Amino acid sequence: MLPVSANDDFSGLAPPPVRNAQEDLGQEDFLTLMITQFQNQDPFEPLDNGAFLGQLAQFSTVNGIDSLNASFAGLSGALQNEQALQAANLVGQSVLAATDTGYLADGGTLRGGIELDSSASNVQVDIIDQSGQLVQRLDLGERAPGTVRFSWDGHDASGEQADTGHYRIEARVVRGANVESTFPFVEAQIESVTLGLLGQDMTLNLQGGEELSLNQVYQII
Repeated sequence: MLPVSANDDFSGLAPPPVRNAQEDLGQEDFLTLMITQFQNQDPFEPLDNGAFLGQLAQFSTVNGIDSLNASFAGLSGALQNEQALQAANLVGQSVLAATDTGYLADGGTLRGGIELDSSASNVQVDIIDQSGQLVQRLDLGERAPGTVRFSWDGHDASGEQADTGHYRIEARVVRGANVESTFPFVEAQIESVTLGLLGQDMTLNLQGGEELSLNQVYQII
């Protein structure tokens, strides 16, 4: 609000219109008050130009921030809609996901992959049940750089069919005498998508009841 001198003469001016207490002071109202101040200021104590320009700049800044916030809100909504569309297109698709848990369906196969940045003399994948017991070890042999796929048919080391359920995947890369652990990608089928509330991530619901975030999807198969 501009400063008002006690000597300012406002006689003869119509009273300002009554405003709802909930209404905000708009830019047009601000300029009307500014012009009224100029017309009725004390000529011996004129309005300081620096103070006027400073308050006008503050008002413009507030308006600019409000417009910027509205623009960001619109952009956020558009990005969320685009992300929801992309996620919906994944329903029914199989993906390689950045997770170490896979689901073995009844009579099914558990598949996944490992990303190698250089060649390896051997790649090993361990299938571990929920009690922490080793069920099967897959030796994939010598591999070149790139994505190495693996597949487990659901049989344990003795040849018996393993139970349906979730299994943990551990992978190792052998390079000569060096053995390095590496994070696996597990193949999963997207059954549905749960859209998050405003500001929350959406969730990909997998076969077997597991959940993923969209940024865990490494590759669409």
